[in-house]
Amino acid sequence: MTVQLPAPEEPLRMVAVHAHPDDESSKGAGTTARYVREGVEVTVITCTGGERGDLLNPRLRDDPTVTLEALPEIRRREMARAQEILGVDHLWLGFVDSGLPEGDPLPPLPEGCFASLDVTEAARPLVEAVRRLRPHVMTTYDENGGYPHPDHIQTNRISLAAFDLAVDPEFAPELGEPWAIAKLYYINGFHRQRFAAVSRHLHAEGTPNEMLDQMLQRYDESHDRLLTTRIDVRDYLDIRDDALRAHATQVDPDGPFFRITHDAERAAWGTEDYELHISRVPVKLPETDLFAGLRHETLEARA
Repeated sequence: MTVQLPAPEEPLRMVAVHAHPDDESSKGAGTTARYVREGVEVTVITCTGGERGDLLNPRLRDDPTVTLEALPEIRRREMARAQEILGVDHLWLGFVDSGLPEGDPLPPLPEGCFASLDVTEAARPLVEAVRRLRPHVMTTYDENGGYPHPDHIQTNRISLAAFDLAVDPEFAPELGEPWAIAKLYYINGFHRQRFAAVSRHLHAEGTPNEMLDQMLQRYDESHDRLLTTRIDVRDYLDIRDDALRAHATQVDPDGPFFRITHDAERAAWGTEDYELHISRVPVKLPETDLFAGLRHETLEARA
């Protein structure tokens, strides 16, 4: 298997696979904003339309234009604005949001929703996108989805499937010429190490954050993550936050997340963090660049 890397004058390429509109702005947004501004071709791929998302902005709860019927189109407009702020390209896979089941026992998933689909079939449009866009790097969620939302878990499953199927010449040749993604990363945005570091800093400053303190009560050492790759995003926190605020139905602009100052984040933990899950090229860990080892012309992949 040969991994094709761009000539020096060609751009590097990555795809960031997410479950819903707004996930791209809350998970890895500083990284994508940074790479876009460094000349990387970045495409955010959103699996569902987020049609079953909750209205989380209290300012909009009395807005008569924000209805369940209008929500799919509203979320598309929000995504377009976030895309503009981040500077990324964007692709919808077109699946239907599964919602977050609640109750004991959990109710069945809605018929035909994303998380209910066969993984190989659901991976087909992602395979087509990979073969067409020819990314060198893919980012996605871990096996638990980052948190256990059925669409996040399904996003992990189809990402892993597409990573393998896109390079297989016998799989669906009608979807394009095979392409080998060189590296696949899990986004490790929600982990105890970061929460603890930022919380300690805020307490030392005398400005504790109730959200972080509550999360640390739930996050023991079992919530630590393997951090192979840390991307410095200290210069991109404003862009990240602006992109997240663009998803106005999904975030409270006065909520505790936005009350953590950027100075505190920069001082305590100025990176977005990843686990290199699969690499088809030799690597040296830890890394500070998702494209480490890829800034060459052609490398013969390891078996």
